[in-house]
Amino acid sequence: MEKVKIEKEKPLEGKIMNEKERLFDLLIHDLASPLSIVSTSTANLLQKAERYGPLTDPQKRILERILRNVHRSQTLLQEMIEIFRSDEGIFQKEFCSIERILKESLLDVLEVLASNVVEKLRQTTDLKDFQRLLEPHGIFIEITGKYCNSSFCHDSAKIQQILRNLLSNALKYRRKRIDVSISGEINLHIVVGDDGIGIPLEEQEAIFQRFFRLNDKKRPYLPGLGLGLTGVKALVEAMKGEITIVSREGFGTRFTVKIPPLQS
Repeated sequence: MEKVKIEKEKPLEGKIMNEKERLFDLLIHDLASPLSIVSTSTANLLQKAERYGPLTDPQKRILERILRNVHRSQTLLQEMIEIFRSDEGIFQKEFCSIERILKESLLDVLEVLASNVVEKLRQTTDLKDFQRLLEPHGIFIEITGKYCNSSFCHDSAKIQQILRNLLSNALKYRRKRIDVSISGEINLHIVVGDDGIGIPLEEQEAIFQRFFRLNDKKRPYLPGLGLGLTGVKALVEAMKGEITIVSREGFGTRFTVKIPPLQS
């Protein structure tokens, strides 16, 4: 894979990080070491039966799930570090399958929010079968246009990060369903919509700010730090793309992302 640097606007000189952001920076670094220990220990239990003893099939499945989620946490941690600490705009240039990225993004999100459907989905290779398994759970996906069959040139990990955050957000706030549409002939177009609580007009700009969360009194239990959409916007802008929102309070929200292919 080739590394390509996209020039970004430099941040304002002398910008002061508030105490909450300082604490978050310390937190993400302090998490790296214990996650590494959990990952190594779990992998050893799975791979070194002669040293630690044999495992039953149910024990193996549980440990494999633990390891997947630890790896996911490590990936998320690294992505947060990249977003909050790096303004270099460096991306891995590669030709990637949008279908594969969408499937992996959905599996990552569902592992946390609806783990009961993940095992069957992981065993499914056909897109139509994948779609059929998702629909009873209120998730409807569609891929059309050039990138249904052709590869898209960009950093697949960053596209997956954008998709994962939009999907997680939609699944948390939906009432019954989310709709995901991917299309495009030159630029990649991603649309993720839900039928949830919607976002008041006066808060639609603020949702991209760090640590901002909707003031939803009906569902104050929803998890999250208010960082996902901040990261999405930062990545989309670094990729010279655009992100827009259409939302009406009480009638759901739709995010549209446009990403141009990566040029040399």
